[in-house]
Amino acid sequence: MTEQENRIRRRERTHRTPVQPPKKDNEMRSMKLVIFLLTLVVIALGAVSWIVFVKNKEINLTRQYDKSDPVFGIEKVSFNTSRASSFSEDLCVVTGKEDGSSLNLTAKAAASFHVESKEVDYAQNVFERMYPASITKVMTALVTLKNCDLDEMVTIGEECKDIEMGSSICMIEPGDMLTVEQLLYGLLLNSGNDAAMSLAVYVGGSVEGFVEMMNQEAAELGATGTHFANPHGLHDENHYTTAYDIYLMFQEALKYDVFQEIIGESEYYCVFIRDNDKYGIMWQSTNFYHINEATAPSDVVVVGGKTGTTDEAGCCLCLLAKDKYGDPHISIILGADTKETLYAEMNKLLSKINN
Repeated sequence: MTEQENRIRRRERTHRTPVQPPKKDNEMRSMKLVIFLLTLVVIALGAVSWIVFVKNKEINLTRQYDKSDPVFGIEKVSFNTSRASSFSEDLCVVTGKEDGSSLNLTAKAAASFHVESKEVDYAQNVFERMYPASITKVMTALVTLKNCDLDEMVTIGEECKDIEMGSSICMIEPGDMLTVEQLLYGLLLNSGNDAAMSLAVYVGGSVEGFVEMMNQEAAELGATGTHFANPHGLHDENHYTTAYDIYLMFQEALKYDVFQEIIGESEYYCVFIRDNDKYGIMWQSTNFYHINEATAPSDVVVVGGKTGTTDEAGCCLCLLAKDKYGDPHISIILGADTKETLYAEMNKLLSKINN
């Protein structure tokens, strides 16, 4: 072979195209890559599923309530533990062991609660449905206070006359102009059914609308044994509550300073507008403790309360009183036969708060 031929062969070997791997090898590599990626996806999905279905189940078991869901009645959150405080944390809770004999009361229901310690002083038939009579006006006042300013001016309409003849009234008339605060005095101090009707129409747009607001507020407070049919408490078979529910409503109303001020007065002179002129009328408390017709036990101070009386409800009273240490108690009696019995048995109940 000549030297020239050798050079040509060497040149051909130098420029020869590299040998490509078989096509099968490429397909195998692609398949392995796909399998690897699918494996990663399966692992990721498995991790997500474990968190969602297993870990979340553990969370639900240890923290049963969604803090953001108002259905569970959660009022506040303790941030140091990230756990929700229960609805009953700030309430006295009756366990079912009722002390219904130690005082020998004849009233249909009675209860006393220590406001600060959340202890139950006494409980008798506290969950039995009863007619509340004018203690209803505690809820009427509460709904009004939550939805109105005290200085709002109210023009009285014909609704003030839409009540039973002979029932308790403030003697206001259509066309009179009073502030919300003045009507609250007439409602709570003088127990005026005409004031209740006037506030209902002003706040709720109608009596029916206001009663719906009352029932909604009762539900939000956890007063499950309560249903209102009117804003004043005159008898209706569908208008009832319990001693425990009255405690819930009364305690909520006490959060308003003006409510405490009104129920603590013995009388109030109201000056309002009638026929474009000033007109004055004196309203007196229906609470015998405030008009010197009843005397509380020694070392007990009656701050104020709300009375109620109808033939069906009997004589009823809800009080805020302070024991010898100055601690507040809410005491309730429903269904006493007479007013004399009501205050005699309330004194028995008040005596117990110092024990």
